[in-house]
Amino acid sequence: MDARAHGGRWLVRIEDLDAPRVVPGSAAAILRTLQRFGFEWDDDVVRQSERIDRYAAALDALHVRGLTYECSCSRSQLADEARYPGHCRANPLLPGRPTATRLCIDPGYIQFTDRVQGRFRQDVAAAVGDIVIRRRDRLFAYVLAVVVDDAAQCVTHVVRGADLLDNTPRQIYLQRLLQLETPLYAHVPVLTEPDGHKLAKSLRSVHLDAGPVMPQLIRVLELLDLSPPRELSDAALPEAWAWAVDRWNIKHLPKRLNLALDR
Repeated sequence: MDARAHGGRWLVRIEDLDAPRVVPGSAAAILRTLQRFGFEWDDDVVRQSERIDRYAAALDALHVRGLTYECSCSRSQLADEARYPGHCRANPLLPGRPTATRLCIDPGYIQFTDRVQGRFRQDVAAAVGDIVIRRRDRLFAYVLAVVVDDAAQCVTHVVRGADLLDNTPRQIYLQRLLQLETPLYAHVPVLTEPDGHKLAKSLRSVHLDAGPVMPQLIRVLELLDLSPPRELSDAALPEAWAWAVDRWNIKHLPKRLNLALDR
């Protein structure tokens, strides 16, 4: 789920493309949590599951330029491969089997300057090879959908977890092919749970408390090194947000990929 500002308006986008993994009621619960913590948005919630035609149009535009091909390789076949070796570039290796749609990736570095992590570059062809943009089950891949949606919603700045840093050059590669603007990126340290795993949407995760909001918000402000004063704990939620926004400086975020979260 992404929250975006478009022309001064706040938007929420639910990234629910992977329908088999969507937990009924989870999106509504997340929206309620956002509201509890003082987040607001101006327009109707955008759902990727309702934007399939846009992704299909982008895929067609790549296909007519000869930039895609069908791939019959399964995950088990590729389990020992560090990158996709291009087995199906000429024709599907195993005709008659379900296929995924891959994007042809040319060699060469994609480079950008991240606002938190600094200069980053990757040769996508060498790192991962030709990427899947539509899966064998005919669901569109996140990498294609997010590029199309960011452009459609006029996103200029993206702030997200550092676990997606490696994925960003692939998105920039797609943006260039589709002649779309590239936003400014900031990949912030990912919160990790006591067991060392990243904070995740799973049963083992550290959950937000259903109780008072302020103690949890104060903890986040501490993790961001904003050093909230003790009296801020007694403030109203709008006042606490105003205090935090006034003192926010992305340059103060640590240049790290992970940040430990204690229970």
